[in-house]
Amino acid sequence: MSSAAPPKSRRQRWSRDPLWWALVALLLLVFGISWLKPLFAALFPALERPVYQQDSFLGLTLAHLKIVVLSSGFSVIVGVAAGIFATRASGREFRPLIETLVAVGQTFPPVAVLAVAVPLVGFGEAPALIALALYGLLPVLQGTLAGIEAVPAAAREAAEGLGMSAWQRLRYIELPLAAPVILAGVRTSVIINIGTAAIASTVGAKTLGLPIIVGLSGFNTAYVIQGAVLVGMLAVVTDLAFERVERRLARWQAA
Repeated sequence: MSSAAPPKSRRQRWSRDPLWWALVALLLLVFGISWLKPLFAALFPALERPVYQQDSFLGLTLAHLKIVVLSSGFSVIVGVAAGIFATRASGREFRPLIETLVAVGQTFPPVAVLAVAVPLVGFGEAPALIALALYGLLPVLQGTLAGIEAVPAAAREAAEGLGMSAWQRLRYIELPLAAPVILAGVRTSVIINIGTAAIASTVGAKTLGLPIIVGLSGFNTAYVIQGAVLVGMLAVVTDLAFERVERRLARWQAA
């Protein structure tokens, strides 16, 4: 007679959790990259300053996250609202126009948007927020449209049979069932913005792109590697966190 396997302890679960290890690696880099100075000095012996020290990596990471959160928040609110409107009876005729406008917003390179925005709003975070918000709209809109359209007709008919209003059907039936697809679009948008936010430093915003830009202008490869690795690790941690949320949402819907 086989016995049931003992439940895993919390420590065992953490030890096998890629999100946990990615987060630890990110924090070690943010707080301890200066400890790697001997490594970068050995890899790049010709550099007098092998570790970026003009700004703290903690401050740059927080500034990077601030820009991503604000721009992604705008993209999510506008993208989901536009997707809901385009799937309503009153907004279906505007759907081609909405999709075209949002698609055009992503076809423009963020650098071009920054170049246009700087004369209007000046240097700093403002032009970066405009560029990233426009660039992140399309995945959210597409996820919202696909998610709502994938809701089974039987579910809508059952809601109508129960006497639900259009708002109630949207709130209690369509959005919960469409949530996984919408979340996938949000996930894509946020990951894109994490990587793209690095170019915001070209217009005076503090992000993790600053070491990259300083390194490129000063032919300091070590700076470029440090900034790029931190941006990459931040994207990995965020992607794994979204994956965790998606799994929990799937389990909640299956329950």
